[in-house]
Amino acid sequence: MAPHFVFPPNLQALEAEPEDNRLYAQSPVDIASLRSSEVEEFVKGLSFDLSDKELFCVEEQDVFDRVYSLVRGFSGLPPSCKRNAVESLRSNLSVLLPNVDSLARQDDDGMILDRVGSHRNAFKIYTFFLLSIVLAEEASVGSGNNSKVTATARKKQPLNSWNWEQQRGRLLNLIANSLEINLSLLFGSSDPDENYLSFIAKIVFSMFENASLLKDPETKDALCRIIGSCASKYHYVAQSCASITHLIHKYDFVVSHMAEAVAGAEKKYADGSLASSLIREIGRTNPKDYVKDTVGAENVGRFLVELADRMPKLMSTNIGLLVSHFGGESYKIRNALVGVLGKLVAKAFKDVEGEVSSKSVRLRAKQAMLEILLERCRDVSAYTRSRVLQVWAELCEEHSVTIGVWNEVANVAAGRLEDKSAIVRKSALNLLITMLQHNPFGPQLRIASFETTLEHYKKKLDELEPTIHENSVTNGLSPEDKCNADGEIEDCNAETLSQEQQNSLPDSCFPHMDDAVTNKDSSVPDVGNLEQTRALVASLEAGLRFSKCVSATMPNLVQLMASSSATDVENTILLLMRCRQFQIDGSEACLRKMLPLVSALWDFFCFNVNGTTAEQSRGALSVLCMAAKSSAGILSAHIQDIIDIGFGRWAKLDPLLARTACIAIQRLSEEDKRRLMTSNGSRLFGILESLVTGFWLPENIWYAAADKAIGAIYTLHSSPETMAAELIKKSLNSVFDVCGGDEIQRDIENCSTSSLTTIQVAKLSKFLFVVSHVAMNQLLYIESCARKIRKQRSKKEKAENDGVALGEKPKENGINAELGLAASEDAFLDSLAERAEKEIISCSSSVKNLIGSCASFLSKLCRNFGLMQKYPELQASGMLALCRFMIIDASFCNANLQLLFTVIENSPFEVVRSNCTIALGDLAVRFPNLLEPWTENIYARLRDPSLSVRKNAVLVLSHLILNDMMKVKGYINEMAARLEDEDDRISSLAKLFFNELSKKGSNPIYNLLPDILGKLSSQNLKRESFCNIMQFLISSIKKDKQMEALVEKLCHRFGGVTDIRQWECISYCLSQLAFTEKGLKKLIELSKTYEHTLVEDSVMDHFKSILSKGKKFAKPELKTCLEEFEEKLNKVHAEKKEQEVTARNAQAHQEKMGSLETFTSACTSGVEGVEVDSNEEGEVINALIEDTDGSLSGNLNSTIKSEESSGVSSEVTESESGDMEIQSPKVVLRGSKSRAKEAKTRGETTNASASTRKNFRAKRRSKEEL
Repeated sequence: MAPHFVFPPNLQALEAEPEDNRLYAQSPVDIASLRSSEVEEFVKGLSFDLSDKELFCVEEQDVFDRVYSLVRGFSGLPPSCKRNAVESLRSNLSVLLPNVDSLARQDDDGMILDRVGSHRNAFKIYTFFLLSIVLAEEASVGSGNNSKVTATARKKQPLNSWNWEQQRGRLLNLIANSLEINLSLLFGSSDPDENYLSFIAKIVFSMFENASLLKDPETKDALCRIIGSCASKYHYVAQSCASITHLIHKYDFVVSHMAEAVAGAEKKYADGSLASSLIREIGRTNPKDYVKDTVGAENVGRFLVELADRMPKLMSTNIGLLVSHFGGESYKIRNALVGVLGKLVAKAFKDVEGEVSSKSVRLRAKQAMLEILLERCRDVSAYTRSRVLQVWAELCEEHSVTIGVWNEVANVAAGRLEDKSAIVRKSALNLLITMLQHNPFGPQLRIASFETTLEHYKKKLDELEPTIHENSVTNGLSPEDKCNADGEIEDCNAETLSQEQQNSLPDSCFPHMDDAVTNKDSSVPDVGNLEQTRALVASLEAGLRFSKCVSATMPNLVQLMASSSATDVENTILLLMRCRQFQIDGSEACLRKMLPLVSALWDFFCFNVNGTTAEQSRGALSVLCMAAKSSAGILSAHIQDIIDIGFGRWAKLDPLLARTACIAIQRLSEEDKRRLMTSNGSRLFGILESLVTGFWLPENIWYAAADKAIGAIYTLHSSPETMAAELIKKSLNSVFDVCGGDEIQRDIENCSTSSLTTIQVAKLSKFLFVVSHVAMNQLLYIESCARKIRKQRSKKEKAENDGVALGEKPKENGINAELGLAASEDAFLDSLAERAEKEIISCSSSVKNLIGSCASFLSKLCRNFGLMQKYPELQASGMLALCRFMIIDASFCNANLQLLFTVIENSPFEVVRSNCTIALGDLAVRFPNLLEPWTENIYARLRDPSLSVRKNAVLVLSHLILNDMMKVKGYINEMAARLEDEDDRISSLAKLFFNELSKKGSNPIYNLLPDILGKLSSQNLKRESFCNIMQFLISSIKKDKQMEALVEKLCHRFGGVTDIRQWECISYCLSQLAFTEKGLKKLIELSKTYEHTLVEDSVMDHFKSILSKGKKFAKPELKTCLEEFEEKLNKVHAEKKEQEVTARNAQAHQEKMGSLETFTSACTSGVEGVEVDSNEEGEVINALIEDTDGSLSGNLNSTIKSEESSGVSSEVTESESGDMEIQSPKVVLRGSKSRAKEAKTRGETTNASASTRKNFRAKRRSKEEL
């Protein structure tokens, strides 16, 4: 048996030789001294041993030394070596953990002891080295200051890079899993080795000091699980409590995470010892210590509130340990305890079950907490008083304040309105607002109504029990004594009480109470028995006291409106508005007293205050416009000032003042608008017309002001279309009549730019804005008119129905509705509205209207690309106007869609393309059928080189798809490609889109994934980007059934493609799926579909990865099947490789044969027309041989070159006498020919070459003799 392993204090301590027989590093290797190739071989060898040998091989001295050497020099390893080393250690430990449970099933005691010892040793070694790697990498990251860039570094990671964030989470989760198994089988007791726990806890608590590390959810969850397991499962409470307390005092960012860890441990192990110990430790701390350590006091307070929120019942049983700190000097601790009590009141007593005595105890505890909260409202610290009022507001929102306590809280809040601290007064005002909003008494709180209803129900109560008042006086009972210890009405459940409270409201439930007072039976509805009537009377009395309490605060509110604190004024106004909503007595009069504030604003606007600037005047008018949203009467008395100042000489100093004045005019009440039109309408419209058609505003301000001016015309004018027509004509004349309209029109039609100047371009741009904005407002005006008609009809029909219900004779309209004629009227109204909308641009008659003529001119203008490129501002204005016209009219839209997409694709100006992209979204909503054929072009905007265009395209498509305005077509791969956009914002928007898309229905990404895969794999996309995209999309698929179906879909996809790159992409996606047993079985069944792709090594690697992951969670039967299947895949891979080599050789041979045929043809063509003699022996003599030596040499060189290039083996030799001898090409023929035929061919070739050599030598000798 190998020596036992003991956790050392640090990694380097393993090199020291111990006194006892324990495992240590005897022969470590200095990794830093090795070359990179040697390091890779070293890591590969170790990884092979760890995977090939048993799991316990790590306790072998040689393997142990090598692992130690790697971990010691881990920071200097290349990324691939780091990944291989960590993966080998991690996978071995993950496989070791399930084997621990199998130890209990062993029968042989001796074998059990040996196996337990080996398991324990290996378990401790793997844990130690993996945590040492975590320490080394964290130290490396910290020293390199890489923590600041983790968010961006995590975004794009190469496929084979070292992603430490991901590896860290996996390693720590594995350590957390190892603590959750039955370690008593290894260590022989319920508590593991003390060194083991202290080593893990030390590392984990040190990692909590890194704020950036806790931002990774996977890492944070693993750390919390480790702390919970150590403290709760293995009773490592005292040490954990000390470490947690230290961290809470020192680091504010760990508070919520520590509370999560403590609450998770209690929930998982049903053991609250850790939480109780922490509360006890905080409780026994000297309160004076928190005065000195203000940061620690704030952190401890937040921690207590977090614990109370997550563990209310446990905290309620330990709250007594903390109450003594209410007497301490640290207001931060007192604030925290107030927050704790609020959480406990809201959550700890909701499900009061058990015996009556237990229920009574818990209710008394709740009542005691409420009393403490009421008492703390008089705390010496303003911060604590403010915090208590905030807690009461939270309790009111959660309906945790009972009726018995309600009025006490209201009285406290009313009293705090006179507090000397502004923050307390603010909290008191907000508390009263919240109490009104969530009051249990009803939507109307008039004192007279409550008194009337209460009087009637008291009479009803007297009738049910005539002696109730005598008994009450005799027993000394007050209305408050009718409540139980919790402040709730006795013998009355919440539902009945709520219903009775609603019945107690005469304005909402008894609209005819005044008429019914004389009728005794109808004025007092029967609410039930004596107890229920008594409860209702108590509820009405409580509501009456609350209404009187709020009404009594009105004098204080008037004083607060004159406060120098802005928060006092702001919150007082909000409270008064809420009081008016609930009809509190005195609120209307109090609001009238708010007029001095409004008067101050009017003084600023009208320049009645010395030193007021134009900007301040505009700011005052803006505030008044905001207030006019809820109370339009604020503007009534100063309409003339708005016109005189807003459009007068001050508007030239601050041009935006005119725009604000237009907004103010639109906010007038209907009565003020009619009065203005009667008294000063013509002057106002003249001003608005000059603002639109004049040139006294700067160009950059004019567009905003003209926008609001045209809107004001359509809001105020009785027939706005007539005035809008005049605006268009005047704006048109300013461009054409003054500047030569015929020439401009001719230039536009002839694509010339000779007559246009910069001034004309500016005027033309303004004209296009006016005409297009008028057209849009005309469309909105038509829609508003149709809504008004429908609303009037609806009111009329409702009145008629009410009359029929009262017994009147049905009118003719009611009969028409029954006959279905009302539906035909709706259809007629719709046709009228549609016709009016169509006539804005195109008229049914042969004569075009004004805007229609402008539309045809605009279409020609935008088609003049030369002019548009010369004047970018003109193209921006023109295309914006064109898009508005297209939004209005379907036929105009259809006629200009080609132009729009041409400009979007070809315009060199980013603003133009961006505006048009946004307009495409509006067009797709209004005319989806027209835009449907252009879907591909819309998606093409995602490839625009401009960041703003791509961003707008992502936003537009996200809006259309997520709101079901556009179907997800076959171009969604363009959106998927934006997941790897170079701009982080666009990438984030794309991720948000796919996250939201995955939540719709049954996750559409599941159906889109194969199509996205096919499109992306055929694009020129980097492999790294493709892998990141597909990994993100696959991670959004959570259902096992969809994963299993994807296995089948992707496997069948192999059969339809022949491209090697697509094979690799499909196999990569398969490797990213979360396989289940069914998925693995389906993968095995469909092996025939992808068998032909296994020839590629990369594809084979992906399948090996799938099987490797599958074997780690597979049951023994399935694991055997996977191993057999892996052997089969390896065999098929080898066979396919061999076939590939054979095919390659055959192809090479075929190329050689083709070269031979080419050479033979060349030789044949060379002897054509040459005289050939034949002797008796059948020899063929070539006449070219008689040429000179130079000719022969040239022929020989060309022949040799052709033979070398064709791959045919030829030989040139010299005879004994110096003669040259040319041997014929040696060709080995393969095929299906018979041996006889091959022999015949070889004989003919041999005879021919011998005859040729013989004639060649004869000719040479004859020449030499001559």
